[in-house]
Amino acid sequence: MIRRARENYRRLRLGTRLALGMGVLSLVVFAVVGASLSMYMREYLVRQLSDQMSHVQTSQAKDVVVYGGVKDKPYWGWYSASYKISGPEPVLRKPADLPPDASELLAAAEIVRATGAEPVLRTARIGGASYRLRACEVEDGVVLVTAAPLGDIEDTMERLVTVQVVAFALALLGLVVLGRAVLRRGLRPLSDMAHTARGITSHDFTDSARLPVRADRADGGPEVEELRTAFNTMLEHIDDSLAVRTEAEQRLRRFVADASHELRTPLMSVRGYADLFQYAAANEPGERDRHLARLRAEAARMGVLLDDLLLLARLDAAQVETPLRPESADLVELAGQAADAFRAGHPERPLTVTAPPKELRLRLDPLRIRQVLDNLLTNAAVHTPAGTAVSLEVRVDDGHAVVRVVDAGPGIPAADQDRVFDRFYRVDKARSRDRGGSGLGLAVALSLVRAHGGTLDLTSRPGETAFTLRIPLDRTDRTDRTDKPLNS
Repeated sequence: MIRRARENYRRLRLGTRLALGMGVLSLVVFAVVGASLSMYMREYLVRQLSDQMSHVQTSQAKDVVVYGGVKDKPYWGWYSASYKISGPEPVLRKPADLPPDASELLAAAEIVRATGAEPVLRTARIGGASYRLRACEVEDGVVLVTAAPLGDIEDTMERLVTVQVVAFALALLGLVVLGRAVLRRGLRPLSDMAHTARGITSHDFTDSARLPVRADRADGGPEVEELRTAFNTMLEHIDDSLAVRTEAEQRLRRFVADASHELRTPLMSVRGYADLFQYAAANEPGERDRHLARLRAEAARMGVLLDDLLLLARLDAAQVETPLRPESADLVELAGQAADAFRAGHPERPLTVTAPPKELRLRLDPLRIRQVLDNLLTNAAVHTPAGTAVSLEVRVDDGHAVVRVVDAGPGIPAADQDRVFDRFYRVDKARSRDRGGSGLGLAVALSLVRAHGGTLDLTSRPGETAFTLRIPLDRTDRTDRTDKPLNS
């Protein structure tokens, strides 16, 4: 039975449970207040009756002295008698007004005779009713005992208790009902947040990573507002996490699709040249060397593509294994080597190099930084018309080593500038792969720069395209943690 009651209580809503708890607490308070008030009122009425009996006995004491006893009743229902206590036991004196059973009055006189204390106040049952007895010595050896009924006091107390019970019951009922309504209104924001949570569970994240629900109500007090703020902050965090996850999944799908497409082309070429090589070897041996060279070229191109993909994958997992071999290197010397290689490979393009006369030594991987500079210079040569001027600048700015590669070409459209660092992305979709590359050069360059703790930015307008590489000068810890070479 108790277990079932507990289970039913746990099934109740929070507002109802709080209202019931408040009702129980109020019931305890009402009971304590009512009992205290009743006890105080009864003591007050009894004390008032005792004072009234004292005044009555003061008047009756004269009759006892003059007549030897009490002649008249002071009030209806009262009893009075005098006893002589000089002997071994109290002796009733006449006249007296006694009830049918006067033993309680005699007992009060006996207490005065035995103890000598007075007045004696006590409550006793006489004839089935409650009486208040007062005994006092009015003259030497004479005790006056008065008995006053307590019926009026008991009736008053019964009415007081009845009024209290009814009033407290109505107050308790109103408190529970109104308290439940107030609590339900106060807890409504929590219900709204629960509804929001249910909306999240029913939301389909297949096509969208955004959560279209928030707890937007502005009522409920500071505590609820704090909870609402924390709830919305949690939703924002989940929203951002889902957006990042969705973007990562989409990029992974595009990467896999682009990688498959890029690898399929050289594989088909290898297959085709292998068939031609087999045919030429059987019919025209003179064509064998030409087809074999094409096979090697396609295999080398596919190897470069796979190396770039492997490098990007290892850079993405840099926290596990950083593919860098950091050492102290002169950035000015690396820029000069890249410039010399560019002039040798593109003699028709004028290159201007601006660098400080002294060394600029940093803790970096010279092979990978050289790869970044070669990619940027090659990108300037591939995507600009013949004869376009290219400049390479090395300087120190605001605690960073800065390298700028600028060309005077037609520039990159604004719609493509945000995506030039994406993998397999080409600004010119019609450019051949032999000339335009695989679209991984800038992605590899950006990842390598970030692995060195730096940044790579692009600014472009018609007549000028600039790639700005920035590496912090205080590079002592971020790349020292691993000295593992890249097996390309």
